[in-house]
Amino acid sequence: MTTATNHRTPASSPNVTPALEVRDVSKNFGAVQALKSVSFNITPGKITGLVGDNGAGKSTMVKVLSGVHAPSSGTLLLDGEPIVFSNPGQARAAKIETVFQTLELVEEFDVAENFYMGQELTRLGPLRIRRTAEMRKEAAVAVGQLGINIPGGVTRKVRTMSGGQRQAVAIARAAFWSSKVLLLDEPTAALGVRETAQVLEVIETLRDQGAAILLISHNMKDVERLCDNVVVLRQGRKSGHLTGEFTGQDCVSYITGAVSDLDTNEAGDGE
Repeated sequence: MTTATNHRTPASSPNVTPALEVRDVSKNFGAVQALKSVSFNITPGKITGLVGDNGAGKSTMVKVLSGVHAPSSGTLLLDGEPIVFSNPGQARAAKIETVFQTLELVEEFDVAENFYMGQELTRLGPLRIRRTAEMRKEAAVAVGQLGINIPGGVTRKVRTMSGGQRQAVAIARAAFWSSKVLLLDEPTAALGVRETAQVLEVIETLRDQGAAILLISHNMKDVERLCDNVVVLRQGRKSGHLTGEFTGQDCVSYITGAVSDLDTNEAGDGE
């Protein structure tokens, strides 16, 4: 296992209980084995990277963690307790939120409406009147806590916002509803330099506030800057787990197969 200490603290601590543990998880689709006995931990206050080439199993893993797919074998543990998800709603109820590349924002809604979409606050009674002012106030606090600057505030329509602002809103919304684990799927894909910097700052703020984050990315610069440790998937297996001091080039070496912990049977469980 590649270990050396980098600009942040080590990937895990014996005194910190992982928010989410992935133990020997496999996923089969008929004869195709998309994941093969993969193990790693996602820890509060840390960003764990999940990298690999196309077809390595990253998307399948995210779908398993978010409740889209049930694992064929293996175990997921939330705060040390085994959990089983039959659908994404159960994962969200367990406080695991996912930001997919599609963002799933409604362009004609404003920021606050997107925050509470499907979970609107209403007054009791036959008319179920929405508590709009309260929703806007809480959304504004959540956005402000992450340092997100949106001209026009939470009443601004999403369709008028830049790509970086939309991504930041999607992440803020997920963090607002999540108290356990945040899964970020390619959060800076297709963003410009300035927008990317804005999104990265939001992610760093969430980590500093104690969030347990899994970052899926092809951008090795983002991985090198953000991640406390990196799990590398290759052909469905965990080929490496980098902790401590590492570079984007180190990750690429594992992604391409130039280096692999599997060669020495050292691919551990993420500790």
